Amino acid sequence: MHSNHLLLEEPIRMASILEPSKASFFPAMTKIVGTLGPKSRSVEVIASCLNAGMSVARFDFSWGNTEYHQETLENLKAAVKSTKKLCAVMLDTVGPELQVANKTGNPISLLGDGLVVLTPDRGQEPSSQLLPINFDGLSKAVKKGDTIFVGQYLFTGSETTSVWLEVSEVKGEDVVCSVKNSATLAGSLFTLHASQIHIDLPTLSAQDKEVISSWGLQNKIDFLSLSYTRHAEDVRQAREFLNKLGDLSQTQIFAKIENMEGLTHFDEILQEADGIILSRGNLGIDLPPEKVFLFQKAALYKCNMAGKPAVVTRVVDSMTDNLRPTRAEATDVANAVLDGSDAILLGAETLRGLYPVDTISTVGRICAEAEKVFNQDLYFKKTVKYVGEPMTHLESIASSAVRAAIKVKASVIICFTSSGRAARLIAKYRPTMPVLSVVVPRLKTNQLKWSFTGAFEARQSLLVRGLYPMLADPRHPAESTSATNESVLKVALDHGKASGVVKSHDRVVVCQKVGDASVVKIIELED
Repeated sequence: MHSNHLLLEEPIRMASILEPSKASFFPAMTKIVGTLGPKSRSVEVIASCLNAGMSVARFDFSWGNTEYHQETLENLKAAVKSTKKLCAVMLDTVGPELQVANKTGNPISLLGDGLVVLTPDRGQEPSSQLLPINFDGLSKAVKKGDTIFVGQYLFTGSETTSVWLEVSEVKGEDVVCSVKNSATLAGSLFTLHASQIHIDLPTLSAQDKEVISSWGLQNKIDFLSLSYTRHAEDVRQAREFLNKLGDLSQTQIFAKIENMEGLTHFDEILQEADGIILSRGNLGIDLPPEKVFLFQKAALYKCNMAGKPAVVTRVVDSMTDNLRPTRAEATDVANAVLDGSDAILLGAETLRGLYPVDTISTVGRICAEAEKVFNQDLYFKKTVKYVGEPMTHLESIASSAVRAAIKVKASVIICFTSSGRAARLIAKYRPTMPVLSVVVPRLKTNQLKWSFTGAFEARQSLLVRGLYPMLADPRHPAESTSATNESVLKVALDHGKASGVVKSHDRVVVCQKVGDASVVKIIELED
């Protein structure tokens, strides 16, 4: 994977750009999150999505009931079994999302320069003059001149399917707005976004808590995507709630940054969260267009230095209806990778898009090309400088393993871990080769029964760039005598050979614990 590494800072022969890429077992180091929905919930389509490169399945509870999502999840389990591809599960909360319910489902046409009233009276029939919303406090939150966007679930950014409103006046609980562009709102549910306005609703709604404690708990979700995270306290409260549910205490919380409040408190949120999702759809409305790239670069840098996964959304919107992305979108995906993103999240593109599998494979191919020109040397030096000295024991081992792997041109780094932390630290230094994370289960008890940990940790590495999990035999502990470790190493190497990651005479860097010591060793494979 690293042998055909190019540097954009050095002269590239233009003809070499057209040379076909070498096939690799891992389509890309950057992970892909696919949202499962009407167009992507059959076993066959999910299996194709997994084969195309999806490693995390997102279940969006903004729509659909628990029975619907459970059916989709059962199909995912069947697809995982048939493809033998591991896939993690992410539950996306609704949060304080403002919505317009169109019970009739008839298209609503709004004309530019006209007026429309937003009312909290849900009993009213939606029309081009009146839109009922799910929030009583909008009239108290907005003032004349404020901007409001209304559109189909997940704005496509197209002028014909989302409308830009400006508040003209507030009449009691109603908000009268002037329509800035002509648009037709189609579908049964539209999202409403009040730009740079504080919405006084809890981040984890009663409906969210109900879904997490029933569907989430039953299915032991790997990730919770916390929509509209505005403060670090939002993450702390969500964690407290998960801890009370016992089995979800290991679920990782990804804070979704969607508005100015989240942006303003980004540093504190990053400290509390396990990872960050840059929700560029809503953020792109709150921020002036010329500031979006700056926020993306700054946020990804902060996540990278903290060693926490960063996910970028809304990259190939046009593929919802088209087989090819636009030139700008293709460049955008590559830039997200070069900026340091761990994963790309696909929403409408796979949920209701016409080409879910093609979208995943196209994004994967773009990511793989961008990874070839990622300046690892510069990134490594920057990260080491940021971490500073003295380094912690684990950080020192992780950075040394990556440096050694690059120097000896290793084909893979194998890391033995029980919590997954060591493997994530290695991935933080962005090695040019894959990191095989051998998760060794630990035996634990709640005084009623014994159980093994490990499955959570293995699946959670499916959102980290360059990290590929493998669950080891629990009879071989991660910290042990060299003899038992040798047998686990043999299993890991056999797995690597079978999947085409390593071959005879390749060099492999191994990171493991032997007794109290952490060891980095380089081995050369025989025939």
